[in-house]
Amino acid sequence: MEMPEGLERVLPEIVGRDMFDALVIRTDFSDDESWTAVVGELRRPWGPDGEFPARVQVVDAPDWSGATADEVLAAVDEDQYLGVVFVADRHTMQSPTGGLLALSTVWEDDGDLDPVYYQELIESPEPREFRAAPAAVHAVHVNVTLGNMGFTELAAAASAEPDQVLRPV
Repeated sequence: MEMPEGLERVLPEIVGRDMFDALVIRTDFSDDESWTAVVGELRRPWGPDGEFPARVQVVDAPDWSGATADEVLAAVDEDQYLGVVFVADRHTMQSPTGGLLALSTVWEDDGDLDPVYYQELIESPEPREFRAAPAAVHAVHVNVTLGNMGFTELAAAASAEPDQVLRPV
């Protein structure tokens, strides 16, 4: 179901969601079996010894079908605690790794930037996205939320992988 032109997609209210819950939005509904496998991975405990419970909120609503990265970012723009959002798109469903699209929700406000820094941003912009295996989603979300690692560092780690998908360390 494509969204009629001019209408914005709106996130449903997620009761009980806190800053440590990763947010995953499904935008491709072509393969329920692949989606079930991705959700199964997302719900597994994580960490070196699986010591952390999975904290993930999933938006699995057909009105998000075909949503673009820009539409997802517009919908989460008001969430001040969300530094990264994950999208289960067509690539996710077709990929053997189920790589979710990780999107940075943090953007510099161009208006107040030093002109030299602004020029540097134009010449080499910060990465906006990368792919993460479902098992890496929690670590990505927590590290970005706590500021342990920046989105740029994680994107660089993903780009160093042969298939460009970040996996748990």
